[in-house]
Amino acid sequence: MLSTLMNDMKSAMKAGEKSELGALRNLIGKIKAKQIDSGKTLTDDECIKVMATAAKQLKDSIQQYKDGGRDDLAENEAFELSIVERYLPEQMSEDDVRAIVKKTIADVGAESMKDMGKVMGAAMQAVGSGADGSIVQKMVREELS
Repeated sequence: MLSTLMNDMKSAMKAGEKSELGALRNLIGKIKAKQIDSGKTLTDDECIKVMATAAKQLKDSIQQYKDGGRDDLAENEAFELSIVERYLPEQMSEDDVRAIVKKTIADVGAESMKDMGKVMGAAMQAVGSGADGSIVQKMVREELS
């Protein structure tokens, strides 16, 4: 994954695409920082988790900039988000996530909100990086209540 990002960064550099280059440098920097923190080379799944976190932070920033009336900065963040999302796996549909949540609830034998932790752990493992945790959590809450 990191090599793909590096190659794309070189291509952006050669093409003179400064905005894309900046976004890729930022993303590569986050991945390398995580590698240094963990003391090992990250797997593709770990890189995807770092990119998903970056995407979530960018979405939050976009909302804050819009709330503050800074549409120019929101546009910059939206562009960077579009670059990050290119490298993330396609997200599962809500119907697919709901089906996994229902199956997980049945497998775990959950009956109430007290079992939410068990269900969330198993559901997140089943979903992997295919869906945002907040969506899974929302559906688990709906199904258990």
